[in-house]
Amino acid sequence: MAHNFSNEELKKYQSEFSDSKFWNKMKKAAKSAGKKVIEMALLLFYVLQSPDVPIAQKTIIIGALGYLILPVDLIPDFIPISGFTDDAAALAAALKTINSSITPEIEAKAKTKADELF
Repeated sequence: MAHNFSNEELKKYQSEFSDSKFWNKMKKAAKSAGKKVIEMALLLFYVLQSPDVPIAQKTIIIGALGYLILPVDLIPDFIPISGFTDDAAALAAALKTINSSITPEIEAKAKTKADELF
């Protein structure tokens, strides 16, 4: 289930993103979101930090991470089991789009950090 954001939605979600909000969400949501969702978010976050990534890809990443951070979304995060389903779909769609920018180093860094959070 991929989610394509409209330009208006993308701007809204981008306005929710910041490094501090991202790390706060990672710490609070790690257990309830599950390791796979957290690892996808970390992959996107670390790709975003790379200076070699085109601005168009960074825009997509910021939109997906902003959607994850946003407390009110399609399926509220507090709903057991399905609460992070829409977030996972947004992250997966962004990862598919920026896949070519994921290096083995970024994968290793995301996996290591996910392991630390769990």
